[in-house]
Amino acid sequence: MTYRFARFSLNSDTRELVADGSEVRVSPKALDLLLLLVEHRSKAVSKAELMERLWPSTFVGDANLATLVAELRRALGESAADPHFVRTVHRFGYRFVADVIETAAGSAAGDTRMYLTTADRQFPLSQGSADIGRSSGAAVRIDAAGVSRRHARIVVTGHEARVEDLGSKNGTFVDAKPVTGACLLKDGDEIRIGPVALTFRIVTPTRATDTMRSS
Repeated sequence: MTYRFARFSLNSDTRELVADGSEVRVSPKALDLLLLLVEHRSKAVSKAELMERLWPSTFVGDANLATLVAELRRALGESAADPHFVRTVHRFGYRFVADVIETAAGSAAGDTRMYLTTADRQFPLSQGSADIGRSSGAAVRIDAAGVSRRHARIVVTGHEARVEDLGSKNGTFVDAKPVTGACLLKDGDEIRIGPVALTFRIVTPTRATDTMRSS
């Protein structure tokens, strides 16, 4: 199973945590903790349950779990004071609070792929919604002046994607036209988020095969 949240992708089969296409190095125990919290994200998980699952038949103190949570938060780029992913439930335990999209292993093979590109980065898009902005919790994080914390949102449904502005200060534009509602995107559209231009791309199985033939 692959779990996607913000700019991260967590694969339970390969035990990999990836951010923006690059692997994030965490200890095996920290990865186990993340998987537990993500898989049980509908509720808060008690410290006692986490310690039993992470260190079965071994006595450990709360400090061990706190150290592991701190490592995980560093890997995710957040702090206890400003959590976007792992929230402390006072005197009880922890809860994973970010929106998650689940993808079964192999379910996307040969299927349509969508992504956004800038001059030097690529952001894969999954089914569901993805916020664009300066916020550290944004799936497409654009840290630039003139970009709001939650600037715009792309919603992927089936083989279609739409972009909408989230009340940003400087507006969202598709091919130089202001976005006033949910705007349907087509391959090659330029999306301007403040001063930053992103290109929307669609790769279908047919197109990928044609590209291989032509090369």
